[in-house]
Amino acid sequence: MGRSEAHKKRRKLIREGRLTPEINRSPYAKLDLRTRKTKNKKDHLYRTKHKNRHPQKWENDSFFIDLFVKNCKSFLSYLSNWY
Repeated sequence: MGRSEAHKKRRKLIREGRLTPEINRSPYAKLDLRTRKTKNKKDHLYRTKHKNRHPQKWENDSFFIDLFVKNCKSFLSYLSNWY
């Protein structure tokens, strides 16, 4: 891409020994003035609102209940075969 007219004028001023407009700019021009805050609990919950809605079985301890129920069923079927 070609250089803009403003950029050409700035380069000409530098070549001639004059001050560049960048020096005249305020120091606040380079600062990032956006305010930021840390996420609170509600922000974290909202972030994962629609993600992982169905947790794995072992995360909510239902895995152990399922094992217990399966073992009880197998034990009951084992007992029913004896009687």
